[in-house]
Amino acid sequence: MNSGAGGGSGGGCAGAAARSRGGSPGGDGFAPSALGTREHWDAVYERELQTFQEYGDTGEIWFGEESMNRLIRWMQKREIPLDASVLDIGTGNGVFLVELAKFGFSNITGIDYSPSAIQLSGSIIEKEGLSNIKLKVEDFLHLSTELSGFHICVDKGTFDAISLNPDSAIEKRKQYVKSLSRVLNVKGFFLITSCNWTKEELLNEFSEELFQLQFENADTTLS
Repeated sequence: MNSGAGGGSGGGCAGAAARSRGGSPGGDGFAPSALGTREHWDAVYERELQTFQEYGDTGEIWFGEESMNRLIRWMQKREIPLDASVLDIGTGNGVFLVELAKFGFSNITGIDYSPSAIQLSGSIIEKEGLSNIKLKVEDFLHLSTELSGFHICVDKGTFDAISLNPDSAIEKRKQYVKSLSRVLNVKGFFLITSCNWTKEELLNEFSEELFQLQFENADTTLS
């Protein structure tokens, strides 16, 4: 079974994509950081929501606009159908969902464990006049049974943040992979953008026990 690619945004970022099979990863942890905690992201999106309400500023685009464009170009290159189901894991302000919808994707879902992030996403999506995007407050490590069978799962920083969690980060990474295997269609693609992991480390974390992997550098492959 072959697999596809996702992309990094430069500065040492790496990308990989995987086709689902089944299993679990291993690996060493990172130094813990507040960036890995729910409290940090709740505070971030509470501030960004207030800023959007006061000034209309959508906030930071995680990994930058070009990173979003690379992922969409990869999907275009692979001729992913516009009605394919897409899950944005840790959607944040939902800007990537907006770009997908503008490109023509019509079956899009964004999840985030921060209620403020989902509220911000909903406000931005409403401002853009879009109605074909589903949003849900959801902890990817403790999923509801409603989420399954996605053709494309996208991660632009959530796995990085989980890796920095001060509380059992390695176990949380293992749970992430289990959750991914549950929501991703057996012939689906997982697109991940990371600045914390090298190519080799990503290939190890999402090992052949769970996925068949083919690494592609978006900076060169998707231009």
